[in-house]
Amino acid sequence: MYIFGYGSLINHHSRQLTGQTRGAIPATVEGLQRHWGKVNGNYQIAPLVAALGDGQCNGVLVQVDDAGLACFDQRERGYERVQLDPSQVVAQCNVDVDFEPQRPIWVYTRTSLTPPCSVWPIMQTYVDTVMAGCLSISEQFAREFVETTQGWHYPLENDRHQPKYGNHAGVESAHITQIDRLLAQVRQQK
Repeated sequence: MYIFGYGSLINHHSRQLTGQTRGAIPATVEGLQRHWGKVNGNYQIAPLVAALGDGQCNGVLVQVDDAGLACFDQRERGYERVQLDPSQVVAQCNVDVDFEPQRPIWVYTRTSLTPPCSVWPIMQTYVDTVMAGCLSISEQFAREFVETTQGWHYPLENDRHQPKYGNHAGVESAHITQIDRLLAQVRQQK
């Protein structure tokens, strides 16, 4: 089976913190919209959330077994795991990992969307972790992530010098310039 990761799970180093070391397949899901929002549970930041409906969302497909799924269920507590229709998923087939669309494809979603606020803001280290994962695929993939994510206008706290995001991983100094440039371009467009 697969998990479709649309946030920190895009980042290989962040996935490894949950024990996942297999490769990932870049993909796009139709009928899934990614937002910045709040999640009940142990979150003290505003993570990414996705809701079924309009829109499209890029991310990665990660193959897991039952034990791996249980680990990700624990990591993604506060979200609801739902199964995607394979017809919604367009996988990039030019990678070294085979995609088997007949296997179940799960995604962690939220039905109610609560926006970030000054108490639970978007954390820059969370953004950096996701964007570093996107950049490991391609700059175009990272640009698509930024352009298709709703809510960039909500409060953002720059915590790069004292990271508050617990799964902060895989961010190199070379990524920071690219991330800041891509985010500046989107903010100028809005």
